Amino acid sequence: MSSMETTSSARWGSTLALAALAPIAWGSGYYVTETFLPPERPLFGALVRALPFGLVLLAFRPRLPQGIWWWRALVLGTLNIGAFFVLIFIAAYRLPGGTAATLTATAPIVVMLVAWALIGERPRAAALVGAGVGAAGVALLVLRADFAVDPLGVAASFGAVAMSSVGFVLVKRWKPPVDMLTFTAWQLVAGGLVLLPVALLVEGAPPPLDPSAIGGFLYLGLAGTVVAYVVWFRGLRRLPAGAVALVGLLNPVSGTIIGVALAGESFGGSQALGLLLVLAGILAGQPAMADRLRRRTGRGSAGDGDPDLVGLEVGVAVDDAEPVLADLAGLHGDLEGLAADRAGRREVDPGAVLEALDREDRALTLGVDAGQLELLHRADLGGRRGEADLGLR
Repeated sequence: MSSMETTSSARWGSTLALAALAPIAWGSGYYVTETFLPPERPLFGALVRALPFGLVLLAFRPRLPQGIWWWRALVLGTLNIGAFFVLIFIAAYRLPGGTAATLTATAPIVVMLVAWALIGERPRAAALVGAGVGAAGVALLVLRADFAVDPLGVAASFGAVAMSSVGFVLVKRWKPPVDMLTFTAWQLVAGGLVLLPVALLVEGAPPPLDPSAIGGFLYLGLAGTVVAYVVWFRGLRRLPAGAVALVGLLNPVSGTIIGVALAGESFGGSQALGLLLVLAGILAGQPAMADRLRRRTGRGSAGDGDPDLVGLEVGVAVDDAEPVLADLAGLHGDLEGLAADRAGRREVDPGAVLEALDREDRALTLGVDAGQLELLHRADLGGRRGEADLGLR
């Protein structure tokens, strides 16, 4: 494996590992909720996780949406936070926990299909099989003898999966002109405002909170919401949606392990087999995503690759992932200027692609608006003049 391939693999792995922190944190939320938070107040709990912490993030990143981002932030906040939490609340009350978790484990498959429809990320057979194996593992891991089917609960579970899947894919399609913390803050505030009237109507006034409940909310808000959604959205923007969605199956795995370790829950042979199947499904799907990258960059059949990226790794001497990662980061137009034919008659420094990615992140972090960012995208990727003109150095 070349040094470029090693770097790309490491970048892929580190991004995916950070994204995996989100479902692990969400899985730990089950124990925290049952142990420390007020009972039978899930909507209030969801509201506290979203709105206050979103406002705190905005205080540190005081930038409001502009133009179309007002309605986009509302749509994303509703899909990923507000409506999602409401539907999960309905499913939790209408279905046993194992049944609800098993139904929501279909999310990776739905995400792949939605990504195919909205952004043209065609799902690979091995990734779909991996998602199916992982969902079967979740069923073994959490499904108990109290399995029950309630039509409204089932509809709520699938509705939650559908809404969050569309929301996650739209995070990839709509590239915000702000850093990820601000982008997450917009969604948390919008989703919290959607939740606010529903929580008040259904559950009434907020309950009294003791110190343990306050500590539980701080953990869920910081680790299970702010950090989790930031790394999750970051993963969605940088990697294929299916690859990230597969690691979402770690949610019930995390909940089960913490329940066994801290709450003394039982763990038998079927749970062990389920755990192995979930991990196998996640791992099986990742090489399929790497293969999709190879096909897009020209090593697959001619009809499968993006014509703007075909042969790029040959002429530029970069590996499969980097041009596609640049494409996913919003630098598709830049790559047209870097593309070379298969014979390698034109030489381009491969560091330009990586530099473009780093500059994209710095531009977003510093709050460059959409017009300036487009100017930056059109600048010479091999030099620093465009960056200097925008004050990014």
